[in-house]
Amino acid sequence: MCYNGVVMNIERFIGGAYSANGYVITGDTGTGCWVIDPGYHPEKFIWTIRRQRLQPEGILLTHHHDDHTGAAAALKRELDCPVYIHRADRAAYGGPADVLLEGGEKLTLGSLSCRVVHTPGHTKGGVCFYFGEERCCFTGDTIFNVDLGRTDLSDGSPKEMEQTIRKIVDRWADDVRIYPGHGDDCTMAYVREINREFLDIVDRRSTR
Repeated sequence: MCYNGVVMNIERFIGGAYSANGYVITGDTGTGCWVIDPGYHPEKFIWTIRRQRLQPEGILLTHHHDDHTGAAAALKRELDCPVYIHRADRAAYGGPADVLLEGGEKLTLGSLSCRVVHTPGHTKGGVCFYFGEERCCFTGDTIFNVDLGRTDLSDGSPKEMEQTIRKIVDRWADDVRIYPGHGDDCTMAYVREINREFLDIVDRRSTR
């Protein structure tokens, strides 16, 4: 896809019993790439990166669950690139972590740049990677096309998820496209049309 003259290439990898999404992202300048949420099949990521002669600059993890992090250690060993994860998810993750995020950081990859957005609810340290120029966001298990991430696991919080949806996600414009940790990508316009869990939180706010 291309926005404001900037090209962003996204390759999606699906693996595991829960059909978790992982991604390889490249821009239109240089050979750098980011890997987002490699949960399974490290060989597929490695083959794609080497076939295209890319230079991995980081492995970005949206949260600590194994279906999104399981291949990170193997990729780090093979590709010699740093792993990024939010500080609050570091202990539960337990794997290699080189950069501990707080939220608010700007990460740059050639012509691309994204903002790290702390979105607790599914986990304490859940984050989204928001690309403002490209009008897209990699949301992990915060929000999907048809529902939201679970909040009934060990460090999930319905209250934090509600605040994340109200104060962050609902402020994204309709043309922003989300790339979630499970399921297909879609626009926020689509979310506002059919995502009942999202709408329930937004509607509760509007009636208070």
